[in-house]
Amino acid sequence: MNEEILTIAESVSNEKDLPKETIFEAIELALASAAKKKFTEEVSIKVDIDQETGDYASFRTWEVVDFENYEEPNFHILVDSDNAEEKGLKVGDIHKEPIDNPEFGRIAAQAAKQVIVQKVRDAERLEVIKKFRPYLGTLINGTVKKVTRELIIVDLGDNAEASLPRRDLVQGEIYRVGDRIKGILEESIRENRGAQLVLSRSSKEMVTELFKLEVPEIAEEVIQIRSVARDSGARTKIAVKTNDVRIDPVGACVGMRGSRVQAVSNELGNERIDIVVWDDDPAKLLINTLSPAEVTSIVMDDDSGIMEVIVKDENLALAIGRNGQNIRLSSELVGWEIQISGENDNLDVKDSPENALIKYMGVDQELASKLIENGFDSVQKISQAETENLEIIEELDSEISATLIERAEEALLEIALAEMDEESEKTETDNSLESVESLNPEYIELLKSADIITKENLADLSSDELSPILDLNEEEAGKIIMDARSDWFN
Repeated sequence: MNEEILTIAESVSNEKDLPKETIFEAIELALASAAKKKFTEEVSIKVDIDQETGDYASFRTWEVVDFENYEEPNFHILVDSDNAEEKGLKVGDIHKEPIDNPEFGRIAAQAAKQVIVQKVRDAERLEVIKKFRPYLGTLINGTVKKVTRELIIVDLGDNAEASLPRRDLVQGEIYRVGDRIKGILEESIRENRGAQLVLSRSSKEMVTELFKLEVPEIAEEVIQIRSVARDSGARTKIAVKTNDVRIDPVGACVGMRGSRVQAVSNELGNERIDIVVWDDDPAKLLINTLSPAEVTSIVMDDDSGIMEVIVKDENLALAIGRNGQNIRLSSELVGWEIQISGENDNLDVKDSPENALIKYMGVDQELASKLIENGFDSVQKISQAETENLEIIEELDSEISATLIERAEEALLEIALAEMDEESEKTETDNSLESVESLNPEYIELLKSADIITKENLADLSSDELSPILDLNEEEAGKIIMDARSDWFN
C-alpha cells in the first residue's frame, strides 16, 4: 500500500515534470477527503505522508482560538478549555488528535487522481505564467481556439492559452475559430482558476506596440511615443518626439502616403489615429493636439491642474468633437483637465447668465437662479461639472444632476455646430498644391506625376520620401513638408 503511494508519486512526477512534493500534497488531500467520509459532521482532517517510506498518519485538527473568535466547535477549541490548558496550547496553535488511517483503496485512489489532475493543471498553468511573464505588456500573436459569449480563448503555442474578454476587444470586432489575432499580454488573478494569461486589444499599449512594428524608428528608439490617449474602436491620439533633429517624427509615423499609420488603423478596425508633435510645455502640446482648431488663449492653474482654453467660436465644435471625444482625449494626452469655451462663451452676450441658462438649458427661472447662486452661471461650467458638484443644490439628486450635465453638453455641441455651418465657407482651407508657397510650377508637376495631388498628400510625406521626387536634399524637402503642414500647427 505504501509502495503504491510512492509509485504514483514517482510516475506522475516524471510524466508531468513536477516536483514530488506537489504530488504528495495532492495524495494527502485525497486521503484527508476519504477520512472525512467516516464522520457525520463537518470536520478538519490532516494527513501527513512520509515521502521516504510512503507511511502516512491521519489527524483530526482544531484551531486554538479565544472566546471572540470561537464559532465552530467542530473546527475551533477554546484557549482556556481544559484540553488546551493541559497541552499548553495558545491562540493560533493547531490541536491534533490521531484517527484511523483511511485505506488507500479505489475511492481514495480516485479522489487522489482528481486532486492530482487539478494540482497538475495548476502547476502547469503557473509554469506557463512563469514562461510568459517576461512578455507581459508586449504584443503577442495567437490563434483563436474557442469563442464564447464572454471571451475568446487564444492558443499561444507551446501548450499555452490566453483568454481575451469581449470587453477588451475593439468595438465591432468579430473573430472565428482559426483566425489569427494580436493582443497585449496581461496577467490577472482569478480566485477560482488561479493565475491566467489575459490578452487585451483595447489598451493604449496595443497602439504603441503596433507602431513599434510598423515604424522602425520607434522600435530603434530614435522616435519616442511620449503619450497615448485612446477611445478604443473610435479614435486615438499619440504624441511623438524625435531624438534626431533630422527626422520628422510625425512624417515617419505617418509613412509614405499614410501607409504606416493606415496599417495600424486597419489592425484596429479602422480606428482613427491622430499623431501630434510632443512638447514639454503642456500648453504648446495642447495647441498641437487641438489643431486645426485655432486656440486664442490658455490660462493654466498649476495648483488645480486645470487649463482654461478659449478657441475661435467657429472652431469650438471641432475642438470639442463628437460627444466631447476630442477634448476628452486631448485632456488625457496632455495630462491636464481642460475647460474649453468659445471667444464669446458661445452664448448671446446680450443674454444675462440667468436668461442664457433658461434659453439654452430649458430650465425654469427658479432652478436657473439656484444654479447661478452655487457658481454654475454658464452652460460650459455645468457641462464640465461632476454630478456630486450639482447635488449640493437642494432638490437635485444624482439622476437630475446627470441629466443637466448631459443637456449642457448637447446644448454646447448644437450651438457650436450651428456656428460652424454658418462659417463653413469662411473656414474652408485651400488643399491644393498651389497653396504651398515653397512650391514652384515645376515641383507641382513632379508631385502630380508621382500621384501626390493635394497639400494633404504632401504633408503626409516624410523628407526622405519627398527628396528623390523633387531631387532635393532632405533638409530642403523637410522645409517644403513643414510648409504643407502649416495648417496643423496654427
